[in-house]
Amino acid sequence: MMKVVLEVTFRMGGVNFRGTRWEDGNLVFEFERLGDAFIQVLSNQRVEAEVEKPPKKVLVELKTKEGGKVFEAFERDGRYLAAEP
Repeated sequence: MMKVVLEVTFRMGGVNFRGTRWEDGNLVFEFERLGDAFIQVLSNQRVEAEVEKPPKKVLVELKTKEGGKVFEAFERDGRYLAAEP
């Protein structure tokens, strides 16, 4: 087992972590922001997942009322970093 650590910056608050899933060898961290009005402030989240093999890529999926977006995290110093585009 190995630990994947993701540090992600979102452009506004109200984001909840929902879990992870595998998709074509990529590890997808699932988040959602489902309300209407949120504070326009950067919010950081750090989450971890125990996995049996290293992922090809680490992706962040953010679901919102309008739909959603997927963006990639990049490894630096043993952890993965991402920012909401």
